[in-house]
Amino acid sequence: MALWIFGYGSLLWNPGFTPVQTVKAQLQDYHRSFCMLSVHHRGTEENPGLVLALDASVGSKCTGLALRVHEGEEEQVLTYLRERELISSAYYETTVCLIADHGEAIEATTYIIDPDHRQYCQFDLEKQARMIAGAVGGRGPNTEYLYNTAAHLTELGIRDNDMAFLVERVRALTAT
Repeated sequence: MALWIFGYGSLLWNPGFTPVQTVKAQLQDYHRSFCMLSVHHRGTEENPGLVLALDASVGSKCTGLALRVHEGEEEQVLTYLRERELISSAYYETTVCLIADHGEAIEATTYIIDPDHRQYCQFDLEKQARMIAGAVGGRGPNTEYLYNTAAHLTELGIRDNDMAFLVERVRALTAT
């Protein structure tokens, strides 16, 4: 059986592997949210940034990409993703059922936020914008993460109103 990975944030533009197939797909009862404090990749313990996570929300949906892994590369890709995504155990790995744009059901591995983890947060959009504007971590500025994700969502024809607000607000906050 093929290994699929569901990308909804940075995996859209930086999966860390070359998928053999990419399909636009939706996950029911979750939404994309800047609800995880980033203390490694896009911020620090002293000045955390924010990264996206799948947050449970009955009735919502998250549109992203199902990325099929080349046969024979499954273990290598999972090892890489676990090192990247499970760095602080704020996410947990699980299998979900996606619905592809063409209607097919796809079982995929994804990473979901643990709402009981200390890095889980829920802030209003203004606080999110201020945190993203000022944070830098091991993988670079938090603004880069926001802008790349927003650009790829737009490229895919996925409208995210919160993301659009954050891009506009962070650009205003970082203008010199």
